[in-house]
Amino acid sequence: MSIWKRYLIFTIGILVQSAGIALVVKSLLGTSPISSLPYVLSLAYPFTLGQTTFVVNMAFLAGQIALLRRRFDSIQLFQIPVTLVFAFFIDVSMALFENVVPERYAAKMAVLLLGAAFVALGVALQVIAHVLMLAGEAIVQAISQVFHFEFGWVKTAFDCTLVASAALFSFTQLGTIEGIREGTLISALVTGSIARFFIRHLSRVDAHGALVFAPHI
Repeated sequence: MSIWKRYLIFTIGILVQSAGIALVVKSLLGTSPISSLPYVLSLAYPFTLGQTTFVVNMAFLAGQIALLRRRFDSIQLFQIPVTLVFAFFIDVSMALFENVVPERYAAKMAVLLLGAAFVALGVALQVIAHVLMLAGEAIVQAISQVFHFEFGWVKTAFDCTLVASAALFSFTQLGTIEGIREGTLISALVTGSIARFFIRHLSRVDAHGALVFAPHI
């Protein structure tokens, strides 16, 4: 797979994931763990979800630099423009789905699951592209690398920390818990499995061990 095709797939993945994040929020059943803190910040301050997502992700990037120091690869600074695009399209998606206001619980659940599927597809396309990682995943990789913990365990602990931080901030600043409901747990539980399904069916490994996009799917 050419590097340009990889970046195209990566970009599509970002756009799809941003749409998924907006749909999860619009389900009114909570947010995904990675978006929980930006969402609460957007409620407490006069900023959009995309803008707070950018700020939080830049904090994640700073964390990577502090942890990795000389091992930090300068190519990862491209996370800055990538996150700008990601944040912008979160706000675009929120505007596009402005009229999505499900009333019945079944409709809310349907929107939630659709959003989780979009997030999973976006993540899968980024994995298939294998060029960069968004800051929220890259900080997990950095923690795993520095402290020699398994990535999956670090990811779970990191997501739990984000949700707990969002809940604490929401309670202290808004007087109630916002953005964290059963949808947050459901999103956390199903997104990984759906992403693995997409990766398995949208990619294959060639004879040289490289992950390539399967055009016949």
